[in-house]
Amino acid sequence: QVQLVESGGTLVQAGGSLRLSCATSGRTYGFYTMGWFRQAPGKEREFVAAIIWSAGRTHYADSVKDRFTISRDLGKNTMYLQMNSLKPEDTAVYYCAGNLGVGSYDYWGQGTQVTVSS
Repeated sequence: QVQLVESGGTLVQAGGSLRLSCATSGRTYGFYTMGWFRQAPGKEREFVAAIIWSAGRTHYADSVKDRFTISRDLGKNTMYLQMNSLKPEDTAVYYCAGNLGVGSYDYWGQGTQVTVSS
C-alpha cells in the first residue's frame, strides 16, 4: 500500500525558513497531483499548495503565495515545500497528500509539526 511520510517540521522563529519533505514508498500507482495541507488546533484542514506531478505546474493558497515553493524530485518520488518568511500563523501540522487525478486527495501522510515562534 502506498505510504506518504512527511519530515522536516520543527520549531522556527518568525521570518525564518524551513523545508518539508514528503517521501513516498510502496507506490502502486503514480499520483497525478500531490499537495500540501495544514491544520492548526481547532481549525479545519486547509490547502497550502499543489503540484501536478508530471508537468510540474503549481498552485498556491493566497496566504503562502510568494513565500512558499512546492517542488518535486521525479527520480526520488519526493515532494518538498520550501517555506520562507515564516509567520506565526503558519503554525500547524503539515500534511502531504496525493490523488490519482479523480478530484480528491485519497492518500495522506501522518503529518509533521511546524511551529513558528514570534
